[in-house]
Amino acid sequence: MNKIIAIVGMCGVGKSVASEFLEELGYKKVYFGGVTLEKMEEEGIECTPENEKKMRERLRKEYGMGAYAIILLPKIKELSKNNNVVLDGLYSWDELKILKQELGDRLSVIAVIADKKIRYDRLKIRDFRPLNNEEAKNRDIAEIENIAKGGPIVYADYYIDNNHDIDNYKQRLLDILKQIDKER
Repeated sequence: MNKIIAIVGMCGVGKSVASEFLEELGYKKVYFGGVTLEKMEEEGIECTPENEKKMRERLRKEYGMGAYAIILLPKIKELSKNNNVVLDGLYSWDELKILKQELGDRLSVIAVIADKKIRYDRLKIRDFRPLNNEEAKNRDIAEIENIAKGGPIVYADYYIDNNHDIDNYKQRLLDILKQIDKER
């Protein structure tokens, strides 16, 4: 049975780095944030942190707090028929509940954590959608208060402390994948 791994965490912890690493290992990626960007592009909305926040909140108002899981579930199921799948950016508690209900034990959740200062420093220098400290802080607060992002992080099956170097990070990911295989 193919694995479905959800990578969760606050912005700047390294979710995309983990997802890209799993892609290198042959996983197919489903990027939850891609839904926001696609919807903004469809509507001709400029990609800014504020517009992204508005779109995320609008989608959740339209579909409920499980919006992204509802929108992406058919794609996840289809990809997982023949591939291991990595979910980059599962956010809300409702999304996790929907996916757990639909996917059961096939879904494992890995939470990536890092000190706030380290996250904010990373966000300033990232190539795609960099954020300054104020933008990062505002995004953190909005995601905690408006999207219920804390639930999946707190309830994760595995944790990675990403305050260190990339080699340690990748090794921890590999260790978790081995552990998941043993537990199946």
